[in-house]
Parts: sequence; structure tokens; C-alpha cells
Amino acid sequence: MAELVLDRKSQVKQGKLHVLPDGARAASKKGVKNFQVYRWSPDDDQNPHLDTYEINLDDCGPMVLDALIHIKNDKDQTLTFRRSCREGICGSCAMNIDGVNTLACIKAIDDVHGDVKIYPLPHMPVVKDLVPDLKMAYAQLESIEPWLKTDSAAPTRERLQSHEDQQKIDMPSACILCFCCQTSCPSYWWNSEKYLGPAILLQAYRWLADSRDEATGERLDYLEDPFKLYRCHTIMNCTKTCPKNLNPAWAIGEIKKMIVARKH
Repeated sequence: MAELVLDRKSQVKQGKLHVLPDGARAASKKGVKNFQVYRWSPDDDQNPHLDTYEINLDDCGPMVLDALIHIKNDKDQTLTFRRSCREGICGSCAMNIDGVNTLACIKAIDDVHGDVKIYPLPHMPVVKDLVPDLKMAYAQLESIEPWLKTDSAAPTRERLQSHEDQQKIDMPSACILCFCCQTSCPSYWWNSEKYLGPAILLQAYRWLADSRDEATGERLDYLEDPFKLYRCHTIMNCTKTCPKNLNPAWAIGEIKKMIVARKH
């Protein structure tokens, strides 16, 4: 049997332990929790490592992002992560927490039993610490031309659609491009340079389903490819991990059905 091991430089080592001051643990009303945080910097020649921070839960809010902000503000200013809205809207703080891709701002600390283990989104290059490199994902998004395309003359007012047609795009329009689904998909791990992935295909479906768009044939031509679309094997990790409860796997299935339907 083949034995697969990480390159020595990629193996995650044990990092520093940041302990609470004497007496702080006993004085805590909400308790103390350990946060094990992935650390890596391109500025040194060190292996990635897990730093452990003892956090008095009296000193931070209820979400994992609150704990990360507390660590950066009060314990270790070198820690790097993305965040913005803190309301599950922007998708900036997407990371792997307790083995699941999710948003740190809506992941409750109390939902994690034992130590809270925090890693960047998997299977993407790391810029620093918890920040993944999303350049490829955004280039793939650009490739599907996610904007309204029409050939008819522009109306004097906005392009109207029925309530029923609007409902068709409500779900895919709610995607915040956090890429939790993209980085949970084994098909994307294996073929990330060719397979567009669930987040991008959900966006592609959003425009295919839009009654105002007039480039359906052109869009389907682009997607009808052995890799861009058909690397999806309906593993369903994307739908399971989506923090907005969307269904990329269903949308991918709908695109496949549209391609079949136009041939008959």
C-alpha cells in the first residue's frame, strides 16, 4: 500500500502556548477555552504551526471571530485573518473551524466541544496565517461573466421581471462568495485549475435562470466542457457546508439539465 506523507516543509508543527496570567482561570465566570490557530508566514523559513491561546471567555464575545479579534488585540498582534461585516454577509472571515468550513462571525464558541481548532480554507495557497489566496477563484468567477448580457435595446426604465422569475434567482443570488463550498469539494481539490467548482457554478446558474438575460446559449456553450462543469460528482459537501444554507449541488444539476434539454 502506498504511503502518502506531506513534504517536510508542509508538516504542521506544535507552536507557542499563550497562557493566561496566574489567577485568571480561577476567576473566570464563563470558563476558559483553548484556541489552536494555524500560523504560517512567507517572511520566514519556518514550518506552519499551531499556536495555542488560552482565552478567558469573560473577555470576548460569543463567536469564534470575537475570540480571534481578542487574540489579535490583546495577545498577539501578528495574527492575520480577514473579517469585515461580522454579520454573515460579506464572507470575509471564511475559515475551517472544528473541521468544517464556515464563517467565524456566525460560528458560536459554545458549539465547539473541547479546543477550538482554526485553519484557513483548505486546498488553497495560504497568503499568511488564516488568509487564503483567492486569485484563482476570482479569475474563475470572472470567466463566467457574472453580469446581465442582452442584445435587445435597453428599456427606458429598469428591466422588469415577474415575481415567479425573481424567485428562481433568489437562492443563487444569496451567495456571498465566501468559498466555503468551493474549498470543501474534493472534485475541486483534484481539478482546481479546470473545474469551476460549486461557488462559481452557482453564480453561473444565477445568470442562466435570470429571465432578463439573453445569453443563455452562449453561457451554456462555455460550460459544456468535460472539466468546467462535469467534474461535479454530486458529493454534496458543498451543500452541507454552506453557511447560508444554499444548494450549489442542485444548481449544478439544473445546469446539466439545461444542456441536455437544448439538444432535444
